[in-house]
Amino acid sequence: MRTRPSQQEAHVPEATGGTPPRTLAEALRAQGDESLAALLRARPDLLNPVPGDLSQLATRAATRASVVRALERLDRFTLQTAEALAVAPEPAPYGTLRALLTGDDGNEQVEAALPAAVRTLRERALLWGGDDRLRLVRTARELLAPSATHPSPTGLGPTVAEATSGMSPGRLQEILAAAGLPSTHDPVSAVAALTALFTDRTRMAALLDTAPTEALAVLDRLVWGPPYGEVTANPAPPVRWLRDRGLLLPATARTVVLPREAALHLRAGRAHRTPEPVASAVRPRGAGGAGSDVRPYSPQAVDSAAAGQAYTALATIEELAKDWNEGGPGVLRVGGLSVRDLKRTATALEVTEPVAAFWVELAFAAGLVASDGEADERYAPTPAYDAWLELPAAERWACLATAWLTATRTSGLVGSQDSKGRTLSALGPDLDRSQAPEVRRRVLDLLVTLPEGTAPDPESLLARLRWERPLRGASAAGRSDDLRARIASWTLNEAEMLGLTGRGALATHTRALLGAGAAGAGSAETPPGSSATGTTDATNATDSATAASTVPAATGDSTVPAATAAAAAASAEAGTSAVELSAAARRAARALAPYLPDPLDHVLLQADLTAVAPGPLLRPLAELLSVAAEVESKGGATVYRFTPASVRRALDAGQSASDLHDFLKAHSRTPVPQPLAYLIDDVARKHGHLRVGAASAYVRCDDEAVLDEILADKRSQGLRLRRLAPTVLAAQADPAALLDGLRTMGFAPAAESAEGDVMITRAHDYRTPPRSAPAPVPDGPPVPDATLLGAAVRAIRAGDRAATVIRKPTAGEAVPAPATASPATGRGQGRAGDGVRLPEPGPGDVTGTGAGAGTGAGTGAGTNGGRLPRTNSAETLATVQAAALTGSAVWIGYVNADGAASQRVIAPVRVEGGFVTAYDHTADEIRTYPLHRITGVAELADDPA
Repeated sequence: MRTRPSQQEAHVPEATGGTPPRTLAEALRAQGDESLAALLRARPDLLNPVPGDLSQLATRAATRASVVRALERLDRFTLQTAEALAVAPEPAPYGTLRALLTGDDGNEQVEAALPAAVRTLRERALLWGGDDRLRLVRTARELLAPSATHPSPTGLGPTVAEATSGMSPGRLQEILAAAGLPSTHDPVSAVAALTALFTDRTRMAALLDTAPTEALAVLDRLVWGPPYGEVTANPAPPVRWLRDRGLLLPATARTVVLPREAALHLRAGRAHRTPEPVASAVRPRGAGGAGSDVRPYSPQAVDSAAAGQAYTALATIEELAKDWNEGGPGVLRVGGLSVRDLKRTATALEVTEPVAAFWVELAFAAGLVASDGEADERYAPTPAYDAWLELPAAERWACLATAWLTATRTSGLVGSQDSKGRTLSALGPDLDRSQAPEVRRRVLDLLVTLPEGTAPDPESLLARLRWERPLRGASAAGRSDDLRARIASWTLNEAEMLGLTGRGALATHTRALLGAGAAGAGSAETPPGSSATGTTDATNATDSATAASTVPAATGDSTVPAATAAAAAASAEAGTSAVELSAAARRAARALAPYLPDPLDHVLLQADLTAVAPGPLLRPLAELLSVAAEVESKGGATVYRFTPASVRRALDAGQSASDLHDFLKAHSRTPVPQPLAYLIDDVARKHGHLRVGAASAYVRCDDEAVLDEILADKRSQGLRLRRLAPTVLAAQADPAALLDGLRTMGFAPAAESAEGDVMITRAHDYRTPPRSAPAPVPDGPPVPDATLLGAAVRAIRAGDRAATVIRKPTAGEAVPAPATASPATGRGQGRAGDGVRLPEPGPGDVTGTGAGAGTGAGTGAGTNGGRLPRTNSAETLATVQAAALTGSAVWIGYVNADGAASQRVIAPVRVEGGFVTAYDHTADEIRTYPLHRITGVAELADDPA
C-alpha cells in the first residue's frame, strides 16, 4: 500500500545522513538534549540516581522493572503497535509494521495514527533504529512476544522456526512433501521453505483451497487465539490433514499450535482483530438509546445542585467532628476503625456505612481528624479542624476537594479483603492505592470535555479509561471490575457527594479547580499530554492529577496547617508550583461562594416546642441550639425540638432561665410561645434544687420532704443512700452515677464543687496533638522539574563525553585495533589510527555515579586493553602544566579520599601549591585536585570541549 507524503515526513529515519545506530545507547547518543529531557520526564525512574553516561542510561532503560512501568503508561494503540513489533521479524521495516496493523485491506485511521505511536515509543526509549530497521527494546520484546506460558494479546503463536526447533529432519521432510514442496538437504532450508509457503498469499490460498471444510473450521477456532489446542493420540482426519501439512505443529505431546505465519495469512495480515487507533468519545448519559432525547441541564441548575451537595459535605464533616468531639472511637490494634464503631458513626451521620467510610476517610485525608497517640488510642478532631472551622464555607469546601483529589486512600475498599483474606477497615493502613489520584483527575478531566450541564455515560467513560491505560488495572482483557474501573466508578459517586458535580455534570467551581494543571485544556479526542492522534502522555496526566489536588483552600493568608504539608509535597512531586495550585483553589472558592447560602441569625419558634431554622445558622446560634434542643430533622430546613432534658442540658452548661428567654427573643422572628416559656421556667425552677457533691457523694436539699421522697423511692436502693442530717444524704456511688440516678427518678439535681458552688458542665472539646495530613503514596518517582532535567542532561552528556573520549597513544604503545561496539552498551573499544578510546569497566573496576547537578560519573580504570597508563609525579606535573599553558584538555586517573578510583577529562586552568584547578568536563564544573591523588595522565587526541 502506498504511503502519502505527509505520512512519510512524520517518521523519517533517526540517523539521516550518517551511520545507523547499532545499539540503544548509540541511538540515544544521536539525540538532542530536548529528546533526552523528554525521555527523563516521561520515565522519571531513570533518574534515580542520575546515570553516569548514556550507556548507563540505555542499560537502565532496558531493565525489566523500568520497561514494565513504561508499558503501563501507553495507550491501547501505542501498546498495540509495540505488540505488533514484538511479533514482527527483527529488525522490522516501517512498511512491515504498517502491514501488521492495517492488514491487506488497509485502514486510513491506523495509517494516520501510526507515526505518532512510533514516535512515542522512540521518545520513551522502547523503540530505536531508523524506519528501515525498527527494533523493540529486547526486554519489551520478551514481555510482549507470545510464548506457551505467556500468550500475546495478539493471539498469535510461535513462528514456524520456533515451533519446529526440536523437530526431527525426517518429520520436516514429510511435512514438505505433504504440502507439495520439494525436499531439502537440511532442516534450516526446510523451515525456510515452509515459512515461504505460509507467507506467500497465492500459494497459501491454493493450499487452503484443498483443505476439508472441517479443517477450515478448526483453523477458524484458532486463528484469533489462543493458538493452542489439545489433540488425542489418534486425531480426527481434519486435524491430521492440518498437522501433516504443518498448519498445526506440535507444541507438546498432547498440544498443537497454529504457526504465526499461517495465522497472519488467515487474518489477512492483521496482528490484531480490532486495532484501536482512536480513543472512543465519552458519550452523554442516555445517548444512543432508542428514542433518547439528551438535554443537558442548565449550568445554573448544575451549580445550584453541586453547591447544595457542597454545603451538605461541610455539615457532614462538622457533624462527624461533633460526634467525636469528646474523644471518638478507639483505634484497632492493627489500626483503623472497628466495624462496630463504623456502624455507630454511620448511625450518627444518618448515612450508610460505605458513605460514612468516605466521610471519615475524607476528614482524615484533610488532616481534620487523627488518632491521639495515647496509650488508650482514640480518634478525635485535630487542632487543624479548629483552624478549618474558622474559614469561610467556600474555602472549607475547597480544602476538602483538594484533599480528596490528592489522596491515595481509597474508601471504596473498606469492607473488602486484601490478598491475605483480611478485611480492610476504615482509617486502616492498607487503603492506599497510588493510582487513585490519577484516575480521579482523569475522570474529572474527561467530564470537562462534555458540554456544560451534561452528565457522562459511565460505560463510555470506563471504556475511554481502559483505552488510555489498558495495562494499569490488570484488565487487558477488557473486564469492568478491575481496580482502575472501580476507582473511576467511586469517583463519580464521591464527586457528586462532595459537590464537584451536580446532577452528574461538572460544576463551574470544579472547572476552576481543575484549571491549575494542563488537564483542563484537553478534548475528548486528545487527552492531556497527547499527540493529535490520541497517543497519551501518561506521566504528565498522572502527575498533574497528583499535583493539582493538594493545595489547602486559602484566601489571603488563611491556610489549614495540616493540609499545607501534603499540598507542598504533592506539588513538589508533580513539578507544579504551590502558588498555581493555591490560586486554583481560590478561584474555585470564589466561583462556589455565590451559590452557598448565607448563615442566618434567626429561627422560627412554634407552639409545639420546635424551632425551624430555614437555612444554615450563624455558629453561636447553631451551637446554643444544639445544646438547648434536639435535632428532629434535617434537610433544606432543620427542625429542633425543645425537651426537658435538652433545657436541663443548657442549664448545666451555665445558661440561666433568663439567658435562654433573652436569647430566644433576640433570635426568633416569631414570639416565644407560651409552652416553651413555661418549659424553660419549670425546668429552671427544679434545676439545682438538689445539690450533689463528693463524699463519695452526697445530696443536700433545703426541703426535707424532697429527701424523704428520695429515700422512699425503691429506685434509689442502688445508690445506697443514708441520711447524715435533715438536709443531707450520703451515697456510696460516685457523683456522676448519683446524678444520673436522680435524673432517672425525675429530679433535676445540680453538681456542686467543694466550695458549694454550682458546677457548670460543658462538652469537653478534646483535640489530638498537632497532626499532619497523611502524605499520599506516590505512584513511582516524581516528575523532575526543568531545572533538574537540565542539570541531569548536562551531567549525562559530560559523563558520556568523558567515557568515550579519545586519547593519544603513549610512546611505545601499540596502535589498537578498530573499534568494536559492546553489545551491552554500544560503546567502542578503540579506533584505529586515531588514538585509544576509554575502555569498558572491568569486573574489578570502580565506577562513580553522579547524584545530581554538577556531579558526573567517572568510569573506573579498566583492566582491559587501552587502559590509562600510570605516570610518575614529574610526568604528571609536566603534562598538566603544559595543558594549562595551551588550554587543552587531558585525561586523568584520580583516587578520592575514600579510595574510589575514577577517570576524568579536565581542562587545567592553574597549577600551584601541589593542586591543579581545572574545569572538569565529567562533572561540568570547576574543581581542584591534589596532584598526589592523580594516578596517571594522558593527552587527548581531540579537545572534547
